[in-house]
Amino acid sequence: MHTVQAVTLRRLTFQDEVSLAQLANNKKVWENLRDYFPHPYAVEHAHQFIRLVQEENPPLTFAITCHDQLCGVISLVRQTDVYRFTAEIGYWLGEPFWHQGIAPRAVQLITAYGFQELGLARIYAGIFEYNAASMRVLEKCGYQKEGIFKKAIFKNGKFWNEHRYAIVQG
Repeated sequence: MHTVQAVTLRRLTFQDEVSLAQLANNKKVWENLRDYFPHPYAVEHAHQFIRLVQEENPPLTFAITCHDQLCGVISLVRQTDVYRFTAEIGYWLGEPFWHQGIAPRAVQLITAYGFQELGLARIYAGIFEYNAASMRVLEKCGYQKEGIFKKAIFKNGKFWNEHRYAIVQG
């Protein structure tokens, strides 16, 4: 098991393209993400994604690394208008890095960044009902389940419930 201290968040670079594509091109990863995440996932997708997130100011999307190895991606999506002090968290890890304590540490790091650096008051996540591992990650990090949105998700030709988690500053 990796030590959680070795988990870091950093900006994605074009040197990450091949590793990112290799990790992302996995149906098991795709099944827990929104449909705008391509499957199959090619190096060209990684290039376009990295180009897009490099323009973020302030940065909101980060590579998750453990022992300097790319493991996945984590991001905050800032909301607007009356929700401007709220962000949605999203993350995924490549399958070789599952069940090693990496995701909880990455969530802790980006949550602290959102509250301390971005001045957010609330961070939330919508988790597909069959993704119990992601629910456990959020619970380990102090996120609380606020509700279940019935048939809110349509994925793989079926309707699924969304479990909504959130954490608030202070």
